[in-house]
Amino acid sequence: MTTHVLISGASGFIAAHTVAALLAAGHTVTGTVRRPDDSQSTAHLRALPGAERLRLVAADLEDPSAFDAHVADVDHVIHMASPFRMDVADARRDLLEPAVAGTHAMLRACARAPRVQRVVLTSSMAAVTDEPDTSHVLTEDDWNVRSSLTRNPYYYSKAEAERAAWRFVEQERPRWDLVAINPFIVVGPSLSGTISESNKLLVDLMNGAYPAVMALTWGFVDVRDVAAAHVRALTAPAANGRYLCVAGNRSMREVVALLRASGYAHTRLPRRGLDSALGNHLARLAAFTQPRGVASYLRTHLGRVPRYDCAKIMRDLDLAFRDVDQSLLETAADLVRHGHVAPAPRAA
Repeated sequence: MTTHVLISGASGFIAAHTVAALLAAGHTVTGTVRRPDDSQSTAHLRALPGAERLRLVAADLEDPSAFDAHVADVDHVIHMASPFRMDVADARRDLLEPAVAGTHAMLRACARAPRVQRVVLTSSMAAVTDEPDTSHVLTEDDWNVRSSLTRNPYYYSKAEAERAAWRFVEQERPRWDLVAINPFIVVGPSLSGTISESNKLLVDLMNGAYPAVMALTWGFVDVRDVAAAHVRALTAPAANGRYLCVAGNRSMREVVALLRASGYAHTRLPRRGLDSALGNHLARLAAFTQPRGVASYLRTHLGRVPRYDCAKIMRDLDLAFRDVDQSLLETAADLVRHGHVAPAPRAA
């Protein structure tokens, strides 16, 4: 069944892949962007197969009525637009307020729209946990209750935006239902060629931003699987509540070893090892010299190994995840292709 879908923040990394998946499935799509007439920032969307069924419209997260005019004739909504930056000058102004206000604006508009049947919210594992407990297996019942405007403020903005969405549904009881997708670190090829905040992790690893291998373990998921999860959640009869969306863990040491063995030894991958008890102590001390967002992240994640159960998303949405290593290597190749990482030197 094909429908008319509104997706906010359509030019973003995950959103662009979701637009592509929606068009490939035959849906008609309205995408909100800040400047629809900016040909440079929207060219990757207009070049998609099926783009004759794509309409781009202007919307600003901080405008309370930003989405009112765009939801009247749509069947489903995917709300993806939200600030994603680890370091900001003012966490309340730059992260929390636009994330929560944008969510409220979208849900209020949907509540007044006659045709909307389901809203899918792009949340994050940041709304599930702030400091992973290695002894605890995370599920959809877990919530991040530790972040604040000073401790992992981006995490706080995601948790508060999702909480606001569920409170709205509980209080207003709209005729449509809400589903939330909570991905971990999203990697994969970029349709626009720009560096997403999550792919920047690999850029930094290969371009020398990390002086040593640290005891960091990340949960990864391919952007194309995240897009598929959103599209399936729109119409899957069993879809309900929240969905953790993670393919698997890799430590920094494992990622570095994979890249070094796969043709990226020429890059500035870290060689020293600080992934030990002493290394964690030194890294935590060094974190105080970093920007506030980075420092907060390091202090809460060093030595932590996230554990999670993704059975619900695999069952309800019939989702199978791509292999993590393959996703990482395709991301690295894409970063080289777009000039964000130096290619291997040609043999003489």
